[in-house]
Amino acid sequence: MAQDSQVASTPVVARGERDGLPVRSLAPRQTLSVGITLFSMFFGAGNLILPPLLGVQAGSEGLPAILGFFVTGVGLPVLGIVAVALSGTLRDLATRVHPTFARVFVALVYLSIGPCLAIPRTASTAFEMLAPLLPEGASPELARLAFSVAFFAVAYVLALRPGRLTRLLGRVTGPALIALIVVVVASALASLPGMAPAPAPVAPYDGAPAVAGFLTGYQTMDLLASLTFGIVIATNVRALGVSAPRDVTRAVCGAGVIAGVLMMAVYGGLCVVGYELSADLATVTNGAVVITASASAHFGIAGTAIVAVIFLLACLNVCIGLISCCGSYFAEELPSVSYRACALAFAVFSCAVSNLGLDAIISFSATLLGALYPPAIVLVAMGLLRRRCDAVPAVWPWTVGVTVAVSVAEALRDALAPALALPLDALPLAGMGLGWVLPALLAAALSSALSVLLRRRHARA
Repeated sequence: MAQDSQVASTPVVARGERDGLPVRSLAPRQTLSVGITLFSMFFGAGNLILPPLLGVQAGSEGLPAILGFFVTGVGLPVLGIVAVALSGTLRDLATRVHPTFARVFVALVYLSIGPCLAIPRTASTAFEMLAPLLPEGASPELARLAFSVAFFAVAYVLALRPGRLTRLLGRVTGPALIALIVVVVASALASLPGMAPAPAPVAPYDGAPAVAGFLTGYQTMDLLASLTFGIVIATNVRALGVSAPRDVTRAVCGAGVIAGVLMMAVYGGLCVVGYELSADLATVTNGAVVITASASAHFGIAGTAIVAVIFLLACLNVCIGLISCCGSYFAEELPSVSYRACALAFAVFSCAVSNLGLDAIISFSATLLGALYPPAIVLVAMGLLRRRCDAVPAVWPWTVGVTVAVSVAEALRDALAPALALPLDALPLAGMGLGWVLPALLAAALSSALSVLLRRRHARA
């Protein structure tokens, strides 16, 4: 233990100084720990449920479906980490559109991945896995209340020191979660050689499986989370002794790459778990059932226990990370309120929301994610090209503004009047849920061209 503490607190010194601060970089072991910490913050219940269900429903089209899922479930979150790290903070990135937009958008992102959706979902999903184990005659409502109170009490206590998450998530709960998932995935891989060919895909993967996988990746919420996790990861990097902003950015980006590699490996493995059972569970609609069936088939009652521990660890890891992120952000936004008070408020509110049940939370999520994800994707893309976009400032408000208008209109229609026809339905890719893509590209092109023309005219005058 003493040796671990020394490794964690002694980064490798590179050379000289930069901006008056010593140039330092993390040791490989530290970089791996920070990467596993980030992976643990990303990898929650939704990440566990979606890939095996994809494997079952996509069947013989599992490869293109999981590749599409990788784009939104892995690629975009990693790029989000990089884009925010390069820009400083999510607020710095969003302010390029407009200061008011930045305040509203950032607050909505934190609230969606926090107390309004993602944090309550962690407790609700964990309880759903434990509900079948309740004694006969027990009240599900009282059991859910007791579980959620205990769950959030533990998460709050562990989130009180956000700068120490690497010690917990990066070295204990994160590796334990990965090890248990490897056990389940390895048993499924061992069964592949003897299985019959997978059946044909079912909806939504029977049309364009890659696009369906891409849209399924929205439900992980990891792109939105990636825009906020940088604060806590940067805090952990600084706690390890790295202080120069450029070195912190490099360390955060490195952690993002490690987390992305781990997520791809785990997602691919969990998809194989579903692929193995695609013929037997063709009508299933819950990925948790798929994982439980696979583990139980290979390990009996011990498999059920393994799955329960996997879900509990995954949900607790994410809950701790999200409380830390949201508490850190709002403590900065509200200087008169301490971090502990913010974290406690989010834990209590999330505990109350979690008792509405998993189905109610998931039904609300579709509308919110449909409105937030497209502008988040555009912001990340423009953040990676920020120097070129900054050269034409008008491209920021026009491109993001048009994307917001289209995505919000479609999300409200889908939530309030699904049968209502909109002119936006005639847009290319609208039938695939990507109707915002062409308007965003046109807004970027037209605003850039107009800005260049006005600049040239001004120069001639």
